[in-house]
Amino acid sequence: MSIWYRISQALAALAAGESLAEIFQRLKSPPEQSAGFTIAVIALGAKMAKADGIVTRNEVRAFREVFHIPRAQEENAAKIFNLARQDVAGFELYAEKIYKMLNNKPAVLYDLLEGLFHIAIADNSFEEEENHFLEVVRKIFKVNDQQFRILSARFIPNQKLDPYAVLGIEQETSTSDIEKVWKKHIFETHPDRMQARGVPIEAVKLAEKRLIQINEAWGKIKKERAL
Repeated sequence: MSIWYRISQALAALAAGESLAEIFQRLKSPPEQSAGFTIAVIALGAKMAKADGIVTRNEVRAFREVFHIPRAQEENAAKIFNLARQDVAGFELYAEKIYKMLNNKPAVLYDLLEGLFHIAIADNSFEEEENHFLEVVRKIFKVNDQQFRILSARFIPNQKLDPYAVLGIEQETSTSDIEKVWKKHIFETHPDRMQARGVPIEAVKLAEKRLIQINEAWGKIKKERAL
């Protein structure tokens, strides 16, 4: 059975009155775990879009940019998204479910937090409610302060892009060491690498924007240092 068939079954159970907790209990182990993970990611993304009170078309589009849904399964994904986006309440539950599924894969949790940032700034604004949502998810995912600052530097609009913050380094870092950090980021961000560490194929589009920003940061630093 495909992941989307399992998701269809879960939605049918939800419609029949089964609780979310019961559904996740059934989906907590392989191969059903992949379906539970996908449901949680879609729901968390929907609640991120709702965090500032309004779900805009741009935010829905942003979700689709970082989590590709097969055309044949758009209806099932839309059911989950529309159900979850009715309010922001309960987003911690989905974040906790994802963490428990991926508590030995911190890189994947970071990838998902990055996707939530992408959704949050899709309407070209960043509200306090959205920052609170991301801070709570960050703590649940156990993403450290430095990693969170890197994401903030890359995504929060209306601020000067600091290439050193994007790469997570100090301005005093030597050029040779910066180049090593840049190469490490490029290696870890490659789509094949992301899939190897457990990011679902539907979510590897998270890498595209990150690669652009990492390369822009390195290019800006080289220009500043006249390399």
